[in-house]
Amino acid sequence: MINVNTTISILGCGWYGLPLAKKLVELRYNVKGSTTTSEKVFKLKESGIIPYIVDFQEESEHFDSDFFDTDLLIICIPPKRSTAEQGSFTKKITKIISASEQKVKNIIFISSTSVYGDYNTHMNEFSTPIPDSPSGKAMLAAETILKDNNYFKTTIIRFAGLIGPDRDPGRFFAGKTNIPNGLAPINLIILDDCINLILKIIELKAFGYIYNACIPDHPSKQSFYTKASENSGLAIPDFINELNQWKIIDSQNVPELLNYQYSISKWSDWLA
Repeated sequence: MINVNTTISILGCGWYGLPLAKKLVELRYNVKGSTTTSEKVFKLKESGIIPYIVDFQEESEHFDSDFFDTDLLIICIPPKRSTAEQGSFTKKITKIISASEQKVKNIIFISSTSVYGDYNTHMNEFSTPIPDSPSGKAMLAAETILKDNNYFKTTIIRFAGLIGPDRDPGRFFAGKTNIPNGLAPINLIILDDCINLILKIIELKAFGYIYNACIPDHPSKQSFYTKASENSGLAIPDFINELNQWKIIDSQNVPELLNYQYSISKWSDWLA
C-alpha cells in the first residue's frame, strides 16, 4: 500500500527521470525533481513535481539542501559522451554523496550494462564487470563510491540499451552500410519496463541489490534493426554477416527478488 507521506527525489528529470517522476506523482508519492535550467522549472511544476534547480559541476555546485531531505533519492544523470565529462563524473557523484549524507537512507543509482565489456559471454549481477569503454569505466567508478558509503543503502540498476519515445530503434542504423558485427546479440529495454522495475523495487522495498535490466530476448543486431528500420519506413541498413565481440545480459536478481515479468517476451512479437 502506498505511503502518501513518502517523499522521493529524482536527480535528473530527463528522458527517463521525467516520465518516472510523473508516474510516481500519479501514484500519490511526494516527488521532488531536479533540473539544471530555470526554463524547465515550470514544466516540472505543471506535472505535479516539486521543482529544484540542482547543478553539480567539477568546479561549482548549486543546490537547495531541501531537495536531499527525502526518503529515497534516485540518481538519473549518466555521464555525457564527452571524454572530459566521463573523467569528472566520479567527482560529480562525490559531491552528490556529500549533499546526501545524513539526509538520505536509500539511493537508487541508474547505471548501465556498459560496465560489462564485450567478452563473448553471458553476464549477470554476480559477474565481475570489466568495462571496455570510457562511459562504462565512469559508471563502474560511480557505482563503487556509492556502494562504499555507509550513510545510505545503495541500489544499482544497470539498464541495457534504451528505446522508447524519441529513441526509435529503426533510426539507429537506417541507411547505413557495411555495419560490422551483424550477428551480435542485442541487449535492449523499453522505457515502460525501466519505470515499472523501479516501481517494483519501491513496492517490495528490495533495496541494496544490483539489478541487470534487460529484455531477456537477444536476436541478432542484423535481424532486429533491419526489421525496426523497415517498420519505421526508413532505408534498410546493410550489416556484415559476422560475429565479433558480444555479450548477453542476463539477470538473477530481477526474477528472483522482484518476480518481475517484462512487457516483451519476444522482440519478434514487438516488431510484428
